[in-house]
Amino acid sequence: MKSALLNIQSLLLLATALLQSHYATSRIPILHSYAHLSLSVKDYGATGTGLQYDTVSIQSAIDDCSSAFFLHRRRCLVKFPPGKYLTATLYLKTGVTLNISENATVLGGTRLEDYPEKQDRWYVVVAEDAADVGITGGGEINGQGLEFVKRFDERKNVMVSWNETGACLGDECRPRLVGFIGCRNVRVWDVSFNEPAYWCLHVVRCQNTSIHDVSIYGDFNSPNNDGIDIEDSNNTLITRCVINTGDDAICPKTYTGPIYNLTATDCWIKTKSSAIKLGSASSYAFNHLVFDNITIVESHRGLGLQIRDGGNVSDITFSNINITTRYYDPSWWGRAEPIYVTTCPRDSNSKAGSISNLQFINITSFSENGVFLSGSKGGVLSDLKFLNVNLTYKRWTNYTDGLVDYRPGCQGLVNHSTTAGFVMEHIDGLVFENVNMRWSEEKTGLWNIPLDFRPSTVNNVSLLHFYSGLYRGENKDVEYF
Repeated sequence: MKSALLNIQSLLLLATALLQSHYATSRIPILHSYAHLSLSVKDYGATGTGLQYDTVSIQSAIDDCSSAFFLHRRRCLVKFPPGKYLTATLYLKTGVTLNISENATVLGGTRLEDYPEKQDRWYVVVAEDAADVGITGGGEINGQGLEFVKRFDERKNVMVSWNETGACLGDECRPRLVGFIGCRNVRVWDVSFNEPAYWCLHVVRCQNTSIHDVSIYGDFNSPNNDGIDIEDSNNTLITRCVINTGDDAICPKTYTGPIYNLTATDCWIKTKSSAIKLGSASSYAFNHLVFDNITIVESHRGLGLQIRDGGNVSDITFSNINITTRYYDPSWWGRAEPIYVTTCPRDSNSKAGSISNLQFINITSFSENGVFLSGSKGGVLSDLKFLNVNLTYKRWTNYTDGLVDYRPGCQGLVNHSTTAGFVMEHIDGLVFENVNMRWSEEKTGLWNIPLDFRPSTVNNVSLLHFYSGLYRGENKDVEYF
């Protein structure tokens, strides 16, 4: 009996020693045994005052949370109680979700030394080569973008650019807000991203990404504060998002590989640039993209494709979309086009890409300019369909019209003598079915051509139930084609 008691005591001492050793090396102060593991940044010494940097405390919690994920094979939450957490770059790791509670804000630093040496890793929060990562909680990440404005201007703000330090080249040298690079199984939901100094949410070479119930706000006069940039990533879902920003709102790009299987639904967008834009970075293919049930409000351009680098675009559907577009200062790309589809080489070293099997279904727009469909000699647009489309044209701002915008590259801004309902060039295969086009009687001096095209570059056009005419109160003059 005495021997058995000694053995039990020895086992208990050994177990205690092992547990003490484990907690001494892991430094995890609190680990809750629920469906998700969780740690609080406050337990790691974060102040949450917004006055001093909490970077070390937050990063320690992230590191321990990731270690706990590998130990327990359960996702781990890093919790931010209410407060303001000023930080340099944070590195999100495998198995970790940042849970930023309501009334909690992660504030990005505004100093160059707050970010890594390499410009392409300048983010407030970044995950690289990670899996099963996310951000949620009802709070916000704020990039303090207004601190990067050198001169405020209602037309377009002049921004700080850190190229003056030699850290990078060009005039867009500012930190992005949130980035996922080479990640798998990314989920971002129930969180606000506000005031980015540069791009807001950047998804790069990722697989299986879900972005839903996210609010994005960027200063309306600040350039390059894109909402969501999807780059070389596949199997992406964006839904129930509100994006109100100065530059492009949802922007798929291809630099090093193709994009396929992207779906964006049930979103509300306002921007001084393109609400949805494919490109202009377009070195590889865009395949199987769907944009459905989206509202676009007072934007400079509605649905845009800017193919400039030789990539091929196919099987793209825009459906159930309400669009309002208007003119803003011409320093912003766009001329109030509700729909804009273009292919042309960016420069003499680029080649033209192609666009095919593009569908616009159940589209309603109210705009200051018409639709622009422009292929190129080496990049013809083919198999375009407009089904159940209602377009209303009316001028209400005082900006100059009659300009066609080929930017970036190509021909730049070109003076066009008329403003047409559709401007078309270099197209092979175009179907209009149940298309209604109306003009307001006010300021209609240049609105004199429903369809503007050269037959030598536009071929195989089908019109079925195409209507064009003027509004005159309840009465309207209509031409039938």
